[in-house]
Amino acid sequence: MKESYPFELMALPYEYNDLEPYIDEETLHYHHDKHLKTYVDNLNKALKDHPRLHSMNLPTLIVNIDSLPAEIQTAVRNNGGGVFNHNLYFSAMRKPREDNEPSGELAEKIYKKFGSYEDFKRAVTDAAMGQFGSGYGWLVTDRHGNVDVMSTPNQNTPIGVNTMPLIPLDIWEHAYYLKYKNKRIDYVENFFKLINWDYVERLYKNRENFFK
Repeated sequence: MKESYPFELMALPYEYNDLEPYIDEETLHYHHDKHLKTYVDNLNKALKDHPRLHSMNLPTLIVNIDSLPAEIQTAVRNNGGGVFNHNLYFSAMRKPREDNEPSGELAEKIYKKFGSYEDFKRAVTDAAMGQFGSGYGWLVTDRHGNVDVMSTPNQNTPIGVNTMPLIPLDIWEHAYYLKYKNKRIDYVENFFKLINWDYVERLYKNRENFFK
């Protein structure tokens, strides 16, 4: 997939019904085909008349948001963040597994930080449920491999000089409302059965490339 302008709608790495029963096929169609596509289209529209930005990848655009032309900063923050967050969200899921836990180096860091996998899940759940309105709960790492949990509002991202996102838990209503209605907590609890820990572990091990 192209990593700079014009940005493209990512293909899902699974079928639309593969996340059932926890995320239904209809929700996934709307979330990916409609919402994410709108973010992609609007990001490209914002960048169209600024050719000096066309070679920048998405993390570079987001980190350097304050240096972009003032008239497109909000559009890039909202839509660029929307593209980055959704691409990671969809990539970090797979067919559900009831006994779904991390392994390897990342698991060691999670247990060191939070004490247990259950405590990690509780921390992410608290971050997600404590976010008023739309946003995300996140697992993030720094360049040294230390992990933490945080939340961001709207389509803001945790991308920073020393912060790399690993798992985004999307709590915008369009991510769950068709199935769960107002029961956000049920969606949040089921999300952990969908995490693609193999994918997240690869991101974690490859973090030095992110921080270059």
